[in-house]
Amino acid sequence: MKKLYSVLFALFLAAGVLTGCGGNTEEPNENANTKDKETQQVKEESAFPVTIKDALDNEVIIDAKPEKIVSLIPSNTEIAFELGLGEQIVGVNDFDNYPAEAAEKEKVGGQEFNVEKVISLSPNLVLAHESTADAVEVGLQQLRDAGIAVVIVNDVENFDQVFETIIMIGMATGKKEEAERLAANMKEKLEAIIAKAADITTEERKKVFVEVSPAPEIFAVGSDTFMNEMLHIIHADNVVTEAGWMQLDSEAVIERNPDVIITTHGFYTEDPIGNVLGRDGWQDITAVKNKQVVDVDSDMVTRTGPRLVEGVEELAKAIYPEIFK
Repeated sequence: MKKLYSVLFALFLAAGVLTGCGGNTEEPNENANTKDKETQQVKEESAFPVTIKDALDNEVIIDAKPEKIVSLIPSNTEIAFELGLGEQIVGVNDFDNYPAEAAEKEKVGGQEFNVEKVISLSPNLVLAHESTADAVEVGLQQLRDAGIAVVIVNDVENFDQVFETIIMIGMATGKKEEAERLAANMKEKLEAIIAKAADITTEERKKVFVEVSPAPEIFAVGSDTFMNEMLHIIHADNVVTEAGWMQLDSEAVIERNPDVIITTHGFYTEDPIGNVLGRDGWQDITAVKNKQVVDVDSDMVTRTGPRLVEGVEELAKAIYPEIFK
């Protein structure tokens, strides 16, 4: 019996020691995590003041890490969220829908944003965009006059400029390291797509028609657009060689006879694929005969943000499903 008590006592002591050790290992981990966060915060704050040269060559001085941010265009919003700035974002564009948390933020208007609404949110930083800067210049100046830093982000034309934009937003918000990691990750994924597309021979290249607005007023992607650049990356030929966003009649599309038709209007058009397949006179188009008509997520292929490489991959799968499975 005495021996039994000795064993039980030894086990009890062992359990107590192990419990104590467990508590001691958890505390340093929690303290380490807290210390890491504090170190990161100090590092981010030490990056300020910072001077940003924006898309219009304005030198914008940001004195301290922005605690409140308003984004005036969806691509900027997606970048900011991806950089971990969700809590700092207090206002977004009416059309912001990604990530889901963006829909819960205060809306400040569309292309013509509500100046009073933005000012009422007391932001330290407003992320504007070159594509709308001229149209809202008066409003942007009112924000500057109210003491708010305004950074106009580039209207990009290629992936290198997308990466530069991400770095710009990272520098303006104290998230430069995160921005560099994001850009590097996107580059790596893009290079993998480019490497796979390199195996597509000249004979295998497909002619593509990208429809952004359905009949009766058909608009399509032409040259000198970012989507045309995306098609080029995956070794596909755009049948619309005219510059910009072109309006075409049915006869013009029939004459160009694409191998694949991509639509991007499925978010507001009922059955976009059926719409194309059922059009009068289109039955002899190769894409229609072979039922090579695919609707892709418009936001993924048009918003120049973190999901853009995924958009390239979606286009690749739609055009070359046998290669990009």
